[in-house]
Amino acid sequence: MKNKGSKSRASAALLPKCPTGIQGLDEITGGGLPLGRPTLVCGGAGCGKTLLAAEFLVRGAVQFDEPGVLISFEETETELKANVTSLGFDLAGLVRRKKILIDYVHIEPGEVHESGEYDLEGLFVRLNHAIDSIGAKRVVLDTLEALFAGLRNEGILRAELRRLFRWLKDKGVTAVITAERGRESLTRHGLEEYVSDCVILLDHRVTDQIATRNLRVVKYRGALHGTNEFPFLIGNEGISVLPITSVGLNHKISSERIATGIPRLDAMLGGRGFFRGSSILLTGTPGTGKTIVAANFAQAACRRGERTLFFSFEESPNQIIRNMHSIGLRLDPLVKRGLLRFHAARPSLYGLEMHLATMFNEIATFQPQVVIIDPITSLMDAGTDSECRGMVTRLVDYLKAGQVTTLFTSLTQGGHALQQSEAAMSSLMDSWLLLQDTEGNGERNRVLYVLKARGMAHSNQIREFLISNRGIDLVDAYIGANGVLTGSARAAQGALEKAAVLTAQQEAARRKREIERKRAAIERQISGLRYDYESEAVELRRIDEQVGTSTLMLTTERAESGRLRQADAKASTRPRGNGRNGRKYL
Repeated sequence: MKNKGSKSRASAALLPKCPTGIQGLDEITGGGLPLGRPTLVCGGAGCGKTLLAAEFLVRGAVQFDEPGVLISFEETETELKANVTSLGFDLAGLVRRKKILIDYVHIEPGEVHESGEYDLEGLFVRLNHAIDSIGAKRVVLDTLEALFAGLRNEGILRAELRRLFRWLKDKGVTAVITAERGRESLTRHGLEEYVSDCVILLDHRVTDQIATRNLRVVKYRGALHGTNEFPFLIGNEGISVLPITSVGLNHKISSERIATGIPRLDAMLGGRGFFRGSSILLTGTPGTGKTIVAANFAQAACRRGERTLFFSFEESPNQIIRNMHSIGLRLDPLVKRGLLRFHAARPSLYGLEMHLATMFNEIATFQPQVVIIDPITSLMDAGTDSECRGMVTRLVDYLKAGQVTTLFTSLTQGGHALQQSEAAMSSLMDSWLLLQDTEGNGERNRVLYVLKARGMAHSNQIREFLISNRGIDLVDAYIGANGVLTGSARAAQGALEKAAVLTAQQEAARRKREIERKRAAIERQISGLRYDYESEAVELRRIDEQVGTSTLMLTTERAESGRLRQADAKASTRPRGNGRNGRKYL
């Protein structure tokens, strides 16, 4: 219960707000202007006071169903209707439907004399009738100077101002009162800002022949608010305030990877390209091929069926399309199919804030998945360093919030501080590619590095960047004892290496032939020895056969001799007797 009570007290303590509906202004003020209280809008001539006040009424009637009253002391109803038509507002239609009431009060300064008391009672009666007639919730008084132009008595002026502001509070309407800026104070009289609950200062300044409008909430009683200066612009759809410092780092992310249109570049990025919704910075000196890389990136996106918006600040669309034909890229069919849209403008056409608002409008209208800005450095010359950094921050966060993949090209002038010169902008980017010229052997060649790629594995090696009528190719640069070789030096070194390989192959072939010759000679020797061996073996077999034959014959002869001897043995078996010599025969 205690927690619920504290939440109720906290909610009651919050100052009620009246939303203006003006893009960015409600974000700066934390929800709008103080509800039921007067707000002072002051500034010099041409800063947009009347337009801001009129848009406050129109947005209230259209978006929040809150009727409004506009009391003008300088412009007639016809003039006001014509002026706000340029913002796309149908003020005349709102008047006919009794959503807005315009009352022109003509006061000639020469007719106002300080004779007796100065009384605003007539204005109060007139204003009260206008409010009640349409049930107005919002009131605009434009401008106070015309109302008090003839007064010189500061005491009367202060009293009447307090009375006017108190009357508006008591009436319960949210009022916007415009006033001209003074020389040494916010307003000409220097009193209005003290009795107002909220003070908004508009400024229209020219720096280096470039006009810029800025808005600052000087005072806001009872509420926190942005105190910085914020650029704003007046476009076809009204006023847009660019609250750079209020952008939060809470955008969604994607793990999907998209191809760049250059296969070897994808290989340097882990073989899969960039993350969808990431911001990519491509820097390089003039002539290194930044626009060509951007055109390949655009073509790859369109081939995937993704809408691509190409902002060009140096070349016309027809010139880009023609130039890309020389490298085999055909962008005109993509334009005809509605997948690729060009927006080309010179940076000097208007101020930085108008460029930014125009880009926002083009992005909101076309709803692209890929945006290319070529080059971003052309825009950065249209403002101070802080303004340019704020512009890039706002643009990057806006595109990230919509999951739009963005490629920024950046022109650098070279030198040893090449990388440092882009450090401020590169810190906002997810990936950073560097194209650079190298000079040697009487020629200039292009090389490419991947300096940064958040969240992905990437190559840290240099690649030679080649452009031909077949498109872009990235080749390995030769790295040897004499450093990195590119162009004809790399080709010559490659020819030397090929010649060395050929010589080695020829030497290997010669040695192989020599070995084959030796092997053949050895085999011939082995064949001769084998022949001799076979011959001797044959001779040995012949001799062995002869010995066998001789042995057989000898055995036969012996057997025959034995047989013959056996015959003598038979003869000796005859009866013994005496021979002629009287010998006995055994």
